Amino acid sequence: MAAERGHAALPVLLAGGLLTGCLLAGCGAKASPAAAPGTSQSPSPSPEPVVPPVTASPTGVAALSPCELMTPAERSAAGLTSAGRAKTIGSARACDWTEPGTFGLTVTLDETAALTDLHPSGGSKTTVGGHAAIKVPGSGDGTCAVLLAAGGKATAQVDITNTNFRDTRLACQRAATVAQLIEPKLPEER
Repeated sequence: MAAERGHAALPVLLAGGLLTGCLLAGCGAKASPAAAPGTSQSPSPSPEPVVPPVTASPTGVAALSPCELMTPAERSAAGLTSAGRAKTIGSARACDWTEPGTFGLTVTLDETAALTDLHPSGGSKTTVGGHAAIKVPGSGDGTCAVLLAAGGKATAQVDITNTNFRDTRLACQRAATVAQLIEPKLPEER
């Protein structure tokens, strides 16, 4: 009976020995390519794990997308029937909407100029919600802009151009409507 137990333990010991030997010798490890004749091959160091850099999440205006400042229901309230098209104006991010035969709208987020840095000709100071603003009607050409303070050195600009280039009063009404819709989403003034 003792001999039987010794034989039963033998495969376990052999398997354990093979496993230990494989761990020490590297069984199952990928073989290195053979060295070219006349050269020596040294083991290559294992590559360091690649760790992606930690980046801070954007904050303030940088965290906003101009084309996503209005929901579909808000776009409808502003007289828009389609989604906007992202674009860049200088270094500022913007979004364009066009209502054929009616008007065009551009919303621009500028991270380089505070409202107090801007002095548009013909502009009048106002407020939209809790944000300081400047309303800039065109000179009878069916255009109007509303510039809003957007925290720190940032502004949001709403530009309306009527397709027929007439009725500046209507263009300013449209710009004011859009400004009121996007204002709650802008960072607070500091």
